[in-house]
Amino acid sequence: MLSMTHAARQRPSFADPQTHRRLVVKVGSAVLAGPHGLDQPVLDRLADELADLRAEGREVVVVSSGAVAAGVAHLGLPDRPTTIPAKQAAAAVGQPLLVRAWEQAFRRHGVSVAQVLLTAPDLADRSRFLHARHTLQTLLRWGVVPVVNENDTVVVEEVQFGDNDRLSVLIATLVGADLLVLLSDVEALFERDPRTHPQARPILWVERVDRTLMESAGEAPNEVGSGGMRSKLLAAEKALAAGMPLLLLPGRRAGAIRAALAGEPVGTLFWGGGRRYGGRKLWLYQLPKSAGELLLDHGAARALRETGASLLPAGVRGVRGQFGVGDPVRCLDPDGRLVGVGLVNYSAAEIDLIKGLHTRDIESRLGYKHSDEVIHRDHFALASELEAEEHAVRGSV
Repeated sequence: MLSMTHAARQRPSFADPQTHRRLVVKVGSAVLAGPHGLDQPVLDRLADELADLRAEGREVVVVSSGAVAAGVAHLGLPDRPTTIPAKQAAAAVGQPLLVRAWEQAFRRHGVSVAQVLLTAPDLADRSRFLHARHTLQTLLRWGVVPVVNENDTVVVEEVQFGDNDRLSVLIATLVGADLLVLLSDVEALFERDPRTHPQARPILWVERVDRTLMESAGEAPNEVGSGGMRSKLLAAEKALAAGMPLLLLPGRRAGAIRAALAGEPVGTLFWGGGRRYGGRKLWLYQLPKSAGELLLDHGAARALRETGASLLPAGVRGVRGQFGVGDPVRCLDPDGRLVGVGLVNYSAAEIDLIKGLHTRDIESRLGYKHSDEVIHRDHFALASELEAEEHAVRGSV
């Protein structure tokens, strides 16, 4: 078991603010919510800890859940809403309360905060992704703490992140964070769900998220949040693929962040010690949702995986979804396995017309030709391209 393998190992220290200068800290709803709305003393204590880290010269981005919980409490609703419109309405009421609570907590240290609301399409569009990055980097340069949340009031189920665990990985990728911290109401990742198996032991260090580990996670989220342990493992899988350390810590335990940064066995560390990745290929790999899929033949799948080729029309056997020029799509081999993700030079309708053709026949079929390639190699990320050799993170669901 991973817990046995890593329980006795000395965890690395992230205490040096020079090597781990930029942190993204995600705070779950169950950490922030009290019996009557947001628990201001908890926010104050977290702001104290994060302000201490900033005083060392670190930069901090906060990804904060809690808007829906704050809205529910403020409105006196008997239960958390279950429909999308009701959740959005509760979030609309709760979001200003959430940001005000963080502003109040950080104001005691003379630190300003900024509200940043994002949706999955914001980060799926390369131009908007870059604009968001520039905004966050400017705020950090000004000494402001960005407080990021999903813009629940405008998203629909099909384009939402679903929970802030996965949003936090994308934000960490966006700003080039050195470390991602998930603060939760659980102590750590356990061998089995401790709610149903009280004797389950914590796993202190994970180098790879595999199917066995994913199946060991409980499915149920907590009462006030949308993400359970499974969503945290999916986030960890993405972080490991990017070579980014991730700490899952008990958010209500005072001093947990500082202790974990010093290498103490608090919570669970997800880290394989692998290479760090960045740029366009990492953005493609971390996309929250692709616009469609292309079904490839064996030859095209092999050429993409083994020779670094571009994808030509001749290698495409099928098209799924509706997408336009420049949209990100998933490429699947004949067995349904992910080959990679790329930005297409043709729309779904155009690719459907030219699939299986030689490049010389594109113009005769369409009456024009944008490019010889359906996807150019420079705009394609292999599923394996961001994996660190023996510590590869494979798709597990």
